[in-house]
Amino acid sequence: MTRTDAWGFATGEPDAATEGRSPGPAPTTAEPGPATHSPPGSSPAEPTAAVRRSAGGAGHEPQRTARAALTRILEPGDETAGRWLREMGPVALWRTLADDSAAPPTGATPAKIAGLRLRAARARPTADLDAVSALGGRFLCPGDEEWPGQLDDLGDARPVGLWVRGRANLRLWALRSVAVVGARACTEYGAHLATTVSAGLADRGWAVVSGAAYGVDGAAHRGALAADGATIAVLASGIDHAYPRGHTELIGRIAEQGLVVAELPPGDHPTRSRFIQRNRVIAALTRGTVVVEAELRSGSLVTARRALALGRFTMGMPGPITSSLSAGVHQLLRGEAALVTDADEVIELVGSIGDLAPDRAGPTRLRDLLDPVATRVLEALPARGRAGTDQLAEEAGTPRDVTQSKLFELLSLGFVQKCGDRWELARRAEATEVPRRGGT
Repeated sequence: MTRTDAWGFATGEPDAATEGRSPGPAPTTAEPGPATHSPPGSSPAEPTAAVRRSAGGAGHEPQRTARAALTRILEPGDETAGRWLREMGPVALWRTLADDSAAPPTGATPAKIAGLRLRAARARPTADLDAVSALGGRFLCPGDEEWPGQLDDLGDARPVGLWVRGRANLRLWALRSVAVVGARACTEYGAHLATTVSAGLADRGWAVVSGAAYGVDGAAHRGALAADGATIAVLASGIDHAYPRGHTELIGRIAEQGLVVAELPPGDHPTRSRFIQRNRVIAALTRGTVVVEAELRSGSLVTARRALALGRFTMGMPGPITSSLSAGVHQLLRGEAALVTDADEVIELVGSIGDLAPDRAGPTRLRDLLDPVATRVLEALPARGRAGTDQLAEEAGTPRDVTQSKLFELLSLGFVQKCGDRWELARRAEATEVPRRGGT
């Protein structure tokens, strides 16, 4: 994908749109390198005091600082704000929102700009960046080497940036990842499926992505952790704010062994809309989404449909037709979702050429290995009672000597037994091949 500064980061050439809008310091590139900007007072309109303090403090790059501030100002998934960011660049947009006297962005309503400016007055991006660094985390921006390029498929709904905890490289893990999502109030069946499919994916070197919620999400993370595999939790809160509280220990384990990712800055809390917007990140980040259990109205279906709209694989694991928790999955399966039952089938869809699921067949019985003539002779034997060789030859339609040789072959295999000059079925032949459930 060609990187351009239309998304708010430069490629080394000046951004004409940004220059035309911003008489103050020019936005600097988000890529590594020295930051260059005009000194204060060199332009007619100076940035606000808050922007000057943050851009010059703690050695943070101006673009990174601006994007960190915008994560506290803008709501995740706001496409209107995403368009402003694309057109203006992060530094210019932050300056506009932080300065009450600045002209509002194109198309901004008075109510919306007033609300955003209230948030901008409370933004302390340098403190947020320092706080996440103290946690051993980092803040990723578009254009960073670790930035997952597939998030660009979201267009103007792309995250402003991502706050990350964990030692692994997010971009590399996301290239080989699958989302496993489902109901919070899942059944034991759903928890078992989520755990086993996630453990299977982790065993095969795939990262399991989910939302760290109760139910299927938690089971998916635990399955990957139990297999000593990779797992990524995408939160609807700040990365320092474990939600739900009951998963504080689990999220801590994920931060140690995997990655914890959030759009929201440290300390921010989840809301209903933020959960929905979080799902778009899960859908875009991964190669495909597996829905284990979901009712007809479920956030998991939102994730699956967003994945489908983004051109990702959408999969479902069926359940009992009498369970309302499987009704949403079955609805997906009636559409364009693929039915999967284990990790091998998931990888066959999302993996590389040659990653095929093993062929499945029922157990091979000894009777299946008989040649056609022996099978006809065996089927000629009565279910009850005995028959002579001549009668069996007539029933099987084979010569007497051939019938005789096949009967002795069947005798050696345990299918028949000889009683004098007559033959009968050996009752225990099938029972010794494959034990049946219940002992019959």
